[in-house]
Amino acid sequence: MSSSASPRARFGREVRTTAVLAGPLVVGHVATGLIGFVDSMIAGRHGTATLAAVSIGTAMFWLPIMIPMGTLMALPPSVSQLDGGGRRHEIGALFRQSLWLAAALGLLLFAFMTFSVHALAPLGIAEGIRPGAAAFLHGIRWGVPALTLYYCMRYLSDGLHWTLPTMVFGFGGLLLLVPLGILLTFGGFGVPELGAGGIGAASAIMMWTQTIAFALYLRRARRFADLGLFARFDPPRWASIRELLRVGLPIGVTVAMEGGLFIVTALLIGRLGEVPAAAHQIAVNVAALCFMVPFGLAEATTVRVGHAIGGGHGADGVRRAAFAGLLLVLASQSITGVALLTGNELLAGLYTGDAAVATLAASLLLLAAAFQFPDGVQVLSAGALRGLKDTRVPMVLAALAYWGVGMALGAGLGLGLGWGPRGMWIGLIAGLTVAALLLGLRFLRSSRRVA
Repeated sequence: MSSSASPRARFGREVRTTAVLAGPLVVGHVATGLIGFVDSMIAGRHGTATLAAVSIGTAMFWLPIMIPMGTLMALPPSVSQLDGGGRRHEIGALFRQSLWLAAALGLLLFAFMTFSVHALAPLGIAEGIRPGAAAFLHGIRWGVPALTLYYCMRYLSDGLHWTLPTMVFGFGGLLLLVPLGILLTFGGFGVPELGAGGIGAASAIMMWTQTIAFALYLRRARRFADLGLFARFDPPRWASIRELLRVGLPIGVTVAMEGGLFIVTALLIGRLGEVPAAAHQIAVNVAALCFMVPFGLAEATTVRVGHAIGGGHGADGVRRAAFAGLLLVLASQSITGVALLTGNELLAGLYTGDAAVATLAASLLLLAAAFQFPDGVQVLSAGALRGLKDTRVPMVLAALAYWGVGMALGAGLGLGLGWGPRGMWIGLIAGLTVAALLLGLRFLRSSRRVA
């Protein structure tokens, strides 16, 4: 093979490796996105008020949960660097410390969500939406400790290049949620009709089921036997937990700021009434489902970049891993952008029979098509930076893009100038575009410093 062809061949192998690694992650994330789709479908069929309540409740659930979810993202690059550097024997101890961190974060979030229902009125959420949103939050909060533990176990497996469990347990949870959600929402077989609260309770049961199943798998699978994940009891060790927090907390804040851009948008739109809130829930749910593909690719890129560093592949290896992910992201976003442009009315109609809600949701999906490319580029760049364990400066850049640009512009157009949900979504487009530019440039600079 000639020298000119060799770099292309290495890049081609990296693209294939990333695609194989990301495939189950993407499918697993799509399963997670379909959980939101199922929740919204069930709520929409139960009534517009229930759909609006689930929209607000979901927003108030995911905004705080993103911080521990992002903080635990310190685990994949840490595990992949240990694995790539021939220090696999150190992974078990790190995992046990991450479980302590996950449990603590889960309990803090449970307490926070217990009291968050009291914020509905001060936030200005329409009075008719509040009871259903409170019932949803009261139900789903019981699953929060399970969810943080689940992410901890999932990130361990992902960091070791074994992403199939993410797909299997993701779809397993979905298969449980569908019948359970319908039963608890509409009632039947002696079970009372719980409405939005039933959707929250069904989600919590699903989370615990996934977590217990994943723990049993890690304990029994031969693939993880040499790690001794549950071989002994380790008390909390502050040095290990502090290192996870050092790398992970800025990731958690960054993820929360990005997700918070969408979630606070939902809360602000909730001030406008049931129809705008329900339409936004439909559009953001479809957009979130599309986001699962680049998000999975970004997680795979984090692992590949971390593995390149651990293996001593230098700046060329790190950039090759990142650009392979970028190529795949651009391809995926081209497909979803076309799908949103051509199928916006069909997708909106799947959620609701309310003509006003469907029309507004379809128009928002056209705006969602516009941010597919910047959204994909910014999440891929953030994933590559996580692989480098470069998290603090990206946190500041994300704050500037998401909130200094995106939220300021969206609130100004949507509420200040009276453009409503469409104005808020224009702000989303602007924020994601600036984030894509800033984070992309940051990766190009940081990757030059790799030895």
